[in-house]
Amino acid sequence: MIAKSADVARLAGVSRGAVSQILNGRGERFSASTIERVKEAAIELDYRPSAAGRALARGSSDFVIALIPDTTFGGNLQDIFGAATEQLAARGLTLVLRLATPTPAALDRLVSGILPRAVLSLTPFSNEERALLERRGIAAFDPQVGSEDAFDHQIGRLQARHLIERGLTRLAVARLQDARQDPFGQGREEGVRAECRSAGLDAPTVVHLGIDIDEALTALDHLDPPRIGIACYNDDIAITLLSAARIRGLGVPRDVALIGMDRTPLSQVTVPRLTTISYDMTAPTKNMIANFLSVLGNEDAPDHPIVGLALELERGDTT
Repeated sequence: MIAKSADVARLAGVSRGAVSQILNGRGERFSASTIERVKEAAIELDYRPSAAGRALARGSSDFVIALIPDTTFGGNLQDIFGAATEQLAARGLTLVLRLATPTPAALDRLVSGILPRAVLSLTPFSNEERALLERRGIAAFDPQVGSEDAFDHQIGRLQARHLIERGLTRLAVARLQDARQDPFGQGREEGVRAECRSAGLDAPTVVHLGIDIDEALTALDHLDPPRIGIACYNDDIAITLLSAARIRGLGVPRDVALIGMDRTPLSQVTVPRLTTISYDMTAPTKNMIANFLSVLGNEDAPDHPIVGLALELERGDTT
């Protein structure tokens, strides 16, 4: 049987109102002995205050919403937010993952229903979204404007540099067909273009495809192998093109060299094994959570904030 506040009140010999105020952090007017009695009764009965009740009383809930871009992260998503979930739980907060909202109105409906303490985002909020959260009194945490472009630019340059070092002089960029799933593609494309300019090569050809073999075959035919290196938006796109190359009877990496991004588990079991890029987002995510907790007054801000992510080339057999 689930204990109710009335049960705690009876056991502690106080009113339900006193239980609510004490357990929701508003028990300053009660004596230390009364507060202790209520807390001991709650522990004995395994009583957990209603999240909805706390939200109504305080004007916000114990939830922290993390908005996830509508793109592919593979198993990395668990790595990104697993530690953050534990970090927040230790402070009595619950992390809720949601896909990023398509409009400010959708974000307004979301935060109005949940009343979160804060909203975190892996991509920068728009001016309208930031103003909305400010009006609602909800803390907003996101990357600095332009920082995600700089990171994606770095990814594209690393992919292109590796392909050029492997002797390839004709490069291409493979992006996702659906723009909603491609929030990072433009920065990566520009990184490849910049590296091509630095090496004195022609601008890369750009193709768009989904995780679809027919689209991959069409894209590959358009690129006119052999001897082309393709910087892929992510490992899913690279693996799809790898299958298309097999169907066309093209050698990888002899005719088509492929480099992905994300180092998904599947990328490490393809034949040939995919060359890709790995990164560790757990440290920057912890840094963002620590900054958030410092704003709430739960702990000090980190002494050495982590500004960017370290990229590492995972050499496989597709380049």
